[in-house]
Amino acid sequence: MPPDRPRFIAIGSGKGGVGKTWLAITLAHALTRSGLRVLLFDADLGLANVDVQLGLTPRADLAAVLSGRASLAYATTRHDSTGLDVLAGQSGSDALSGLSVENLDSLLARLHGETVDYDAILLDLSAGVDRAVRRIAAWSDLLMVVTTDEPTSLTDAYALLKLHTMDKPSGNVRIAINLARSTAGGQQTYATLRRACMAFLNREPLLAGVIRHDPKVRDAIRYQTSLLLRHPNCWAAQDVEALARTCLTG
Repeated sequence: MPPDRPRFIAIGSGKGGVGKTWLAITLAHALTRSGLRVLLFDADLGLANVDVQLGLTPRADLAAVLSGRASLAYATTRHDSTGLDVLAGQSGSDALSGLSVENLDSLLARLHGETVDYDAILLDLSAGVDRAVRRIAAWSDLLMVVTTDEPTSLTDAYALLKLHTMDKPSGNVRIAINLARSTAGGQQTYATLRRACMAFLNREPLLAGVIRHDPKVRDAIRYQTSLLLRHPNCWAAQDVEALARTCLTG
C-alpha cells in the first residue's frame, strides 16, 4: 500500500566505490515495479552520474533549478523504460558541492513542497561525510547506509553513522550490504557493524538487506540500463526486490 505522504530516503555510503548510485537506481526501479510513484533525486552534489547510468539526456538539471532557470518539475525527466522520474545533478560543479546552508535548506523545502504527488523520493547522496551529506541525511525520513565487507568501507560507514547519531539521535537508519560473497557473509558483515554501533553509539541500525555480488550488475551498467530490465531474475535483482519490500516500512 502506498504511504500517506512521500517518504524521503537518503542513500549514503561514507565511501565511494561501494555501488551506492547503482543501488539507488535499482531500488527506485524496484519500487516503481511495485506500483509506487518514485522520484530519484541525484543529490551527489558535484559528482552526479545517475543520468549517465540510465543513459538519460535531461533537458535541465539541478544547477538550472538552483539558478532559477528551471522549476523542479521542468528539470525532472521521465525514464520511460523504468517509469522513474529523475532529477539529475551536474557533474563537476563546485557551485553545487559548495551550496550554502541557506540555499541547501531552501532546496530541501522546495523538494518537500513540490513532490507531494510521489510515494517515495530517493536521494542519492555524495560519498563521504561533508556538511551537505549530513544535512540531507538528517532531513530525510530514512538514511540507508551502503557498505561492503572491505575494512575501509566499514570504517567510513561507521563514521557516517556516528555523525548521523550526533545530528539526529532518534533517526531511522538501516544498513545495506552490497557486493556480498553470499547472503550469510553479508549478514556477518552487518553483524560486525551492528556490534560497533551498539558498543560505541548505543544505537542498533537495522539490516535493510544483503545484495550479493553478481557479474550481471556490471553488464547492466555498461549498457546504461536498469538491472531489473536487463537481468530481472539474477541474484542481485532478487536481492534488491527483497530490499524494496521492506524499505517503506517502519
